Amino acid sequence: MSDRSIEPGATGTHPTRWLMTHYGPYQASLDAAGRPQLAPDPADPAPTPLGLALAEVDHRLRIRRPAARRTWLAAVEAGRDPEGTGRGEVPFVELPWDEALDLAAAELARIHRDHGPTAIYGGSYGWGSAGWFHRARAQLHRLLAAAGGFTMGVGTYSHGAAERMIPHVLGLDFAAAGAAAPDWDEIATTTDILLSFGGIPLRNTQLDWGGIPGHRVGAALERALDRGLDMVTVAPMADDAAAAGRARWLRIRPGTDVALILALLHVLVSEGLIDRPALDRLTHGWPVLEAHILGRDGTPPKTPAWAAGITGIADAAIAALAWNLAGRRAVIAMAWGVQRHQNGEMAVWAAHALAAALGQIGLPGGGVGIGYGAGGGFGLPQTGRRPGLIGALPNPNGMEVPVSRFADILLAPGATIDHDGRRITAPDIRLVWWAGGNPFHHHQDLNRLIRAWAVPRTIIVQDMVWTQAARRADLVLPATGPLERADIAGGLQGPTIIAADALVPPVAEARDDHAILAAIADRLGCRAAFDDGLDAEAWLARLWDRARGAPNLPDLPDLPDLAGLRALGRIDPAPLPDAARQRAGRLTHFRADPEAGKLPTPSGRIELASDRIAAMGLPGHPCWQPPAEWAGSELTARFPLHLLSPQPATRLHGQLDHAAPSLAAKHDGRERVMLHPDDAAARGIADGDCVMIWNDRGACLAAARLSTDIMPGVAALPTGAWYDPSPTLKDAAGRPVCRHGNPNLLTRDAGSSPIAQAPAAQTCLVDIRRVDPATAAAERPSPHEGPMFADRDTVTTASPDTGPAA
Repeated sequence: MSDRSIEPGATGTHPTRWLMTHYGPYQASLDAAGRPQLAPDPADPAPTPLGLALAEVDHRLRIRRPAARRTWLAAVEAGRDPEGTGRGEVPFVELPWDEALDLAAAELARIHRDHGPTAIYGGSYGWGSAGWFHRARAQLHRLLAAAGGFTMGVGTYSHGAAERMIPHVLGLDFAAAGAAAPDWDEIATTTDILLSFGGIPLRNTQLDWGGIPGHRVGAALERALDRGLDMVTVAPMADDAAAAGRARWLRIRPGTDVALILALLHVLVSEGLIDRPALDRLTHGWPVLEAHILGRDGTPPKTPAWAAGITGIADAAIAALAWNLAGRRAVIAMAWGVQRHQNGEMAVWAAHALAAALGQIGLPGGGVGIGYGAGGGFGLPQTGRRPGLIGALPNPNGMEVPVSRFADILLAPGATIDHDGRRITAPDIRLVWWAGGNPFHHHQDLNRLIRAWAVPRTIIVQDMVWTQAARRADLVLPATGPLERADIAGGLQGPTIIAADALVPPVAEARDDHAILAAIADRLGCRAAFDDGLDAEAWLARLWDRARGAPNLPDLPDLPDLAGLRALGRIDPAPLPDAARQRAGRLTHFRADPEAGKLPTPSGRIELASDRIAAMGLPGHPCWQPPAEWAGSELTARFPLHLLSPQPATRLHGQLDHAAPSLAAKHDGRERVMLHPDDAAARGIADGDCVMIWNDRGACLAAARLSTDIMPGVAALPTGAWYDPSPTLKDAAGRPVCRHGNPNLLTRDAGSSPIAQAPAAQTCLVDIRRVDPATAAAERPSPHEGPMFADRDTVTTASPDTGPAA
């Protein structure tokens, strides 16, 4: 562990330093009493206050010492194979570090020896740190690979369908396609019409993975609108521009975007408004898709009248929108939420087809982008620089499974999963090791996850705080937070690079993830393979040297050495124009010369029909496929409301749910569910009432928030409220009701399609009823509590040292 930290000055104060977070850069300092202080970047045009809560490093949710579940520890000490029963209920026993590390190493070695590498699942899900080195997921996966291999999850919960679909259409990976999409400067100066499926909610642009140099999306959108940009938001909920009356809002039934796009294409084809020369030059498969659009393949013609019955949008409005797109510089934007439905891959494919038919792909200020408004970094101009993130190690003895199929493989080892043209046999997982993440936030159908979580023989969690995943683990290892360790960060979403020293010592006995795993690697005899025997300080020097002399870039004399970077604290180097143009201009180059700039698809062109996908037994072109749960399904007789679970405005997923911004947005301690006043009136619900949301998968309580910014028949409950099961209130199946408002009690745990097997959380029907005041008062939420602790004989309700109150 690096010992670089800010030392007290003669006056008892400390110099201002910088910290890069997922929320952007902050000035970091210590006050006279040695308490951390964060302040927004003065150069940021719209800084978010959310990251300020990171200054509260020591609170009652911090994991202070290693701990083991008492019954698991007893089984291991007795030489028995441990069992998963009692997780979340049996108290923990705190342990000295050496004993905890010995237990972790021994269990990893035992499972590997007795059951093979695929019996070990390396969890963790990417948002634990914005740094280059202290990335819990990368560190854990390096250890497990060095130790002999493991099963890892691939893809994301955020944009899993898009990241598998885009390579089929463009031949580019998800990041490269995003880099080639029109940037916000182009949109602000050149684009005539921005058609946004899912909207551009500015709350999401407060943050991005790895940090952003500043919050500029809102200002860029304002510049575009002031210039006269015609913005159309197609979504069940109004985004910021639509709510302010600056964008036209077309209310669409959730999950029906593909039907609308096909109808737009029908109008464009029928009225001779497509760019047929561009389609002939740049695409493959258009005749197949055109036949489907016109109904020449035995299916109904995809007319506006056909789509109106599916989408809820009037046929005249659909036709008018198609005419409005024709002949104008257009960007087709799609929010990630749109592809988080069943068959979400088809929405991504259809968006590219629409942009191609309009002849816009590869034009300045024209084309398609899957992710505008999904984070503060999407659409920022390219810099041509790449950060020096610590990388993965080969995992030849392991295997990969789609990350959102985690519960499937636990519940049904030996079952098969079709994934992007290959068939996976689910491994028999005996050990789950999770670092820096919380599946009880981001996984769907939590009651199903709870059943799956009981299957492995051992679960190890290393984290900062007592999440539900940590509370339901067998062995817990306390990790440091971003203010307690030195790192380099930035350079992912923009030019800003920051070298941060440790601002405060680790809380209690916490250690950084690398130090934890290096000690285990020492015990397993694989330290050299894990990290070449280097400590954190040596690795930071190595990563920075790589970034300064990246083999695909010219010499970078403008970047100081590591000592110089640390002396400055922050640098904002100029873009590298040639490299930036090469990355951002991939589709421009292809459009200019489709032969010289061939795309890495089977045809070398944009694929609007795909033999590869047809070979999977799926439609070989974009098409509308009714999902299992939507406004047109028979299930609406029991569950008439479509539930959306958007990202929250007051935290990062579930991170900092205990902090002031998140707590202030709740009502009586519960997350707020948005309802249209008509739906509320039909149920006797007033604003602020405690309500129960339920379906066959589970139930949760929330506080009603009435708004006309959501269409009738739809409700929206943001993600991120920590799961808080009631000990007394049960749903119809006898399962605990979440008192806090976690929507993943309700969401469906099924893959989007056999292409990506990505989450389809937005395909979810529910009903809502008012909860009587007495029940509401009796079911007060208390989600932010640590577990019970014990010694070998006596159970206590808290750790002997719980730290300050949260």
